[in-house]
Amino acid sequence: MKAAVFEGIDRMVVKDVPEPECGDNEAILKVEACAVCGSDIRIFHYGNERVTPPAVIGHEVSGVVVETGKNVTRVKVGDRVALGADVPCGKCYWCQNGMGTNCRLNYAIGYQFPGGYQQYMLLNQTTLDYGPVTKIPDDMSFEEAALGEPLACAIHGLELAQFGLGKSICIIGLGPVGVMMLELTRVFGASKVFAAQRSRKRLEMAKSFLPEARFISTEDEDIVETVMRETEGEGVDLAVAAAGTTKAQEDAIKIVRHRGFVNLFGGLKNQPELTIDSNIIHYRECFVMGSHGSLPRDHEKAITLIHQQRVHAKRYISKIFPLEDINEAFRYHESREGLKVIVKPNI
Repeated sequence: MKAAVFEGIDRMVVKDVPEPECGDNEAILKVEACAVCGSDIRIFHYGNERVTPPAVIGHEVSGVVVETGKNVTRVKVGDRVALGADVPCGKCYWCQNGMGTNCRLNYAIGYQFPGGYQQYMLLNQTTLDYGPVTKIPDDMSFEEAALGEPLACAIHGLELAQFGLGKSICIIGLGPVGVMMLELTRVFGASKVFAAQRSRKRLEMAKSFLPEARFISTEDEDIVETVMRETEGEGVDLAVAAAGTTKAQEDAIKIVRHRGFVNLFGGLKNQPELTIDSNIIHYRECFVMGSHGSLPRDHEKAITLIHQQRVHAKRYISKIFPLEDINEAFRYHESREGLKVIVKPNI
């Protein structure tokens, strides 16, 4: 079978590899879609301590179960499923108490476990016992289902920050997950939504998903001045730094309301150290926190919201590439010409 193998920094090679063998407690998935994520690009350029080359990455996956071991009951041959990335170990304190994103082992598909940039992938026992393996409706496309993984991360981030009915929010950074959060503000019942982005093209793309939001082009307006002025000096109940920059994180802390939350959602790479005025946190009694990944229950919610068309996954898909063109798919993702790129290993 064909797989795109990450062989080292800036080296991804499509080649023939042996098909996975199915153990008694495992299953084999025929991969129908694997969406490109920004973290795939970071692995490609910088590596990751959880990824040991040669490796198959890719964690926004959907497909069809084509084989199961004799002891497997969670899935059966013919099931259409989507996968989340983060797989709880199921045995530590955090995993047993429903907080698997804090697991010290930090298992994930496309990291320690082989990912979706291959024609067939193994679902090991840990993934089947504890991981996000969600059956998808017959009328949901595999491309839409693959986007359940990033949407689950957005849901996890909003819920962990206690966002909800009647609260205000500012999302800084309107990449794919930032735009998903934008759509989710309607699901969560937000009162006032600010959305900030430097790239005017990305800003225009985002506007169609929630036209009633107050959009801020950071090339033309200052986020802090605008948000504080238009909230009469109060700030917002939740400020999300969805962009992976220290500037986004600094601005998020400056615009949070008293007793509000700041979610440092976007991971940083090759950025200067964060400098904050801790008096803001002290006197506003606000909560500065982070979130990463998602839990299996978040993934189930994400698939439901996509199926209900409350989050419009199909509109995020800008281009589809065959596996042979994965390097071109990565280049297109980095160009930021669109929102999401799908790789289909079996076309």
